[in-house]
Amino acid sequence: MRTVDILDTTLRDGEQTAGVNLNTEEKIEIAKRLEKLGVDVMEAGFPAASKGDLEAVRKVASIVKNSSVTALARSNKSDIDAAWEALKNSAEPRLHVFIATSPIHMTYKLKKTPDQVVEAAVQSVRYARKKFSVVQWSAEDACRSDLLFLTRIVEKVIDAGAKVINIPDTVGFINPEEYGKIFTYLRENVPNIDRAILSAHCHDDLGMAVANSLSAIENGADQVECTINGIGERAGNASLEEIAVALAIREDFYQAKTNLKLNEISRTSQLVSRLTGIAVPPNKAVVGKNAFAHESGIHQDGVLKEKSTYEIITPELVGVPSNQLVLGKHSGRHAFKNYLSKLGFHPDENKVNNVFEEFKKLADRKKEMTEEDILALLIDHRIQPEVPLYHLKDIQVNYGTNQIPTATLRLLTPEGKLIQDAATGSGSVEAIYNTLGKMLPSTLKLIDYRIQSVGAGRDALAQVFVQIVCDGNEINGSGTAQDVLEASAKAYVHAFNKLQLHSEKVNYEKVSI
Repeated sequence: MRTVDILDTTLRDGEQTAGVNLNTEEKIEIAKRLEKLGVDVMEAGFPAASKGDLEAVRKVASIVKNSSVTALARSNKSDIDAAWEALKNSAEPRLHVFIATSPIHMTYKLKKTPDQVVEAAVQSVRYARKKFSVVQWSAEDACRSDLLFLTRIVEKVIDAGAKVINIPDTVGFINPEEYGKIFTYLRENVPNIDRAILSAHCHDDLGMAVANSLSAIENGADQVECTINGIGERAGNASLEEIAVALAIREDFYQAKTNLKLNEISRTSQLVSRLTGIAVPPNKAVVGKNAFAHESGIHQDGVLKEKSTYEIITPELVGVPSNQLVLGKHSGRHAFKNYLSKLGFHPDENKVNNVFEEFKKLADRKKEMTEEDILALLIDHRIQPEVPLYHLKDIQVNYGTNQIPTATLRLLTPEGKLIQDAATGSGSVEAIYNTLGKMLPSTLKLIDYRIQSVGAGRDALAQVFVQIVCDGNEINGSGTAQDVLEASAKAYVHAFNKLQLHSEKVNYEKVSI
């Protein structure tokens, strides 16, 4: 039984999902959760992209101690230097450097000959090895590359000091049989392949990212790169949770395992979904809310008699709670803090007090409290950037079937000034957003609005996700409250605040491997 390393790239490739822009505090929270999940390596970002990204990678690297932290760099000295500046104080600094190797990329994007690409790859790895103990090298668009050329360049970069060789399916083009054959070919034809480990990185454009990753493992890959909930550019990346659980459930077939704590999967998925604003589809494997639901009478009968008749994954395996939270309105601060620790969160005393106050208010209104309620409250209060932003103070909406909906809102500005305004709309949510449009100092366009419940029951919390556009920048936001309209207002304000932070960063061309 061999162990396959998991490189999680949620913070880098996952953040490249359209409309997703994580601030530093959000990245840190996800990094802590990934560390608790037990990922071997986490790719924290692309430091050369901007000062903000470099600083975020630096902070993640300084906090995470039980997982290796890596960052992406193109094959040039300035990118490698930026990555070193961000990672030099981490527990195990490692670099992920890449260059394209397919004819179409070399010709039209790099405008380099194959010999020039080999030289650039070798020089970048040699330079990186002077700083980093572990250098991972990636052949961008490897799956559309000539195998003889791929063999040649892989041998050269290993000689230059690369310890990990990544073979990405950058555009999601390949199928499992073809992908597996590439790994077999490299293992059989690269003379020094025993000095490096092979890694897989798959995109999901044709819906085969997980299948391709598993095929790579079958054919000798000792590392897979993936993201929580499968988020990423275009159709996304291979889903970490699906790969990990597939290896666990079919251990007999794959003869491989991971170091992940599988019972942390559900909470990690919820956190990433909440902070990115990307809802998990109900039918998503492993983490979707219907993953353990049985509607058919035949299925229900079978599960009641013996769970394994229709349930190959138990909810407990991935950390889905099977019982209700015992905390309620009579619970004390100590018990509440204890429960947060069990969930893997350790906020400072001030934040514990703030969340506890909100918990007591909610517990007074709700008949039953669930773990999901606590997580939603905690995330709302924990992930706040350390800069003055707009805050929703209160909201009032007048609605009737025979009258025009009107919304009145009060906001606290970054300068500490309380402002108030009102507007109408064809519906209550539109009235709220028309009001905010008058109060916030930018022209915003709402391009997506989604709502879902946190937990079940008529008193469940509402969770709203929005996506807005301003000056070509797409930003997501989210808000949670027991009232749908309050959650809608919070989500819009949250998105605007993130937009303000985003506008201070240097725009850059995102890269994909």
